[in-house]
Amino acid sequence: MAWQMTQLLLLLALGASAWGTHLRTPQDRTDLLNVCMDAKHHKTKPGPEDKLHDQCSPWKKNACCSVSTSQELHKDTSLLYKFNWNHCGKMEPNCKRHFIQDTCLYECSPNLGPWIQQVDQSWRKERILDVPLCKEDCQSWWEDCRTSYTCKTNWQKGWNWTSGINECPVRAACHTFEFYFPTPVDLCEGLWSHSYKVSNYSQGSGHCIQMWFDPAHGNPNNEVARVYAEAMSGAGSHGTGLLILNLVLIQLWLFG
Repeated sequence: MAWQMTQLLLLLALGASAWGTHLRTPQDRTDLLNVCMDAKHHKTKPGPEDKLHDQCSPWKKNACCSVSTSQELHKDTSLLYKFNWNHCGKMEPNCKRHFIQDTCLYECSPNLGPWIQQVDQSWRKERILDVPLCKEDCQSWWEDCRTSYTCKTNWQKGWNWTSGINECPVRAACHTFEFYFPTPVDLCEGLWSHSYKVSNYSQGSGHCIQMWFDPAHGNPNNEVARVYAEAMSGAGSHGTGLLILNLVLIQLWLFG
């Protein structure tokens, strides 16, 4: 009986370890709020950056990006990643502003903790996955880019880098965004390998991340991150409680 109990407790311990790994936060951190990704140009910790440039300025009170990063990402081909927006001819200004805002959110926001995942990539150790983007942000991005041109559906991989900047792969034809991204969801979810997931919620709902917001009214994404972090914490506590309950029941059964 003692041997059987030892074996069962060992199995439970292994199960607890696996369960704990499953419930662990995407970053393997207990604190999902006010954090920066472990990535190429991110600061270690968020903080004030009073002189953030142009479209990145909404994050100046608390940012994961530096002033120089915010300046560089506004260029057509920045030194940050040597990525050229104009790979299929001049991108329309109204379209480009969404890509700049998207990059500002990625580089500057301290509110992406609940969606940070570990990755094994040469240029970053963490990424974002399935960030719930407000539906208006996605819709306007798609509307303003429909008539601009590109040659790929996933911009995170598959480019020709032989010249030092991204160029279209061989035999990849340039077509309008609407050709490669027939719907707003196709654009926002496919563009960066599912960094975003288009939400059914609207701006101001407190349940989706806003790419665009007026800093005069504060950063609405602070509350959104808190809501999701609390939900994830609650799920973890519930799962751990069930595991402990099962352990106690098996011990009672063993001791008869």
